[in-house]
Amino acid sequence: MVALLDRQVLVLNRLWQPVHICSARRAFSLLFLGHAQVVHTDEERNFFTHDIDSWLKVSIAEANGEIVHTVSRRFRVPAIIVLRIFDRLPRKEVKFTRNNVFARDGHICQYCGQHFEIRHLNLDHVIPRDKGGKTSWENVVCSCVRCNTRKANKLPAEANMFPIRAPKPPSWRPFFTRANLENGRHFHESWRYFIEPSSEHVSVSN
Repeated sequence: MVALLDRQVLVLNRLWQPVHICSARRAFSLLFLGHAQVVHTDEERNFFTHDIDSWLKVSIAEANGEIVHTVSRRFRVPAIIVLRIFDRLPRKEVKFTRNNVFARDGHICQYCGQHFEIRHLNLDHVIPRDKGGKTSWENVVCSCVRCNTRKANKLPAEANMFPIRAPKPPSWRPFFTRANLENGRHFHESWRYFIEPSSEHVSVSN
């Protein structure tokens, strides 16, 4: 079991955009220094911000949740904090890596369309490297082991296997997708309002 102070906390910048994941220990440090506030939601999905003092009151009033104790006080472990300083905008340029390709393609084989766990996935060069294909966002896709073996070193037309969608650089940060965050991380349900924004109205209160 993950220790409470090692729980993952979503960090938002002042524009309420996700920019980082930190431990609960780091989150409490930022709260006590006055550099951040807790973002808390009620049953009607209204969001409220709390400094460390008002968060203490919430922690006392709402006994449920994960609690950490100091010598004289008890605090709920927050799921989300928002920075009071600007910090930074989310990076738009995504580094080309194996896991980021998997995240871009949603862990779905781009040939058979099936979803797989990472251990059953490979990367495939649509145009094989020995035929001039580059290792780039535009030429590499997520593929299952079976499809990767079947396509082997052939061109798409030769294998009659074409990607279900044209590969291209992602326009978002793969780190901040639900599939990627849930892979080995503690995903709090309230994160989805920021990781997977929708057209639903969410009220924010101070």
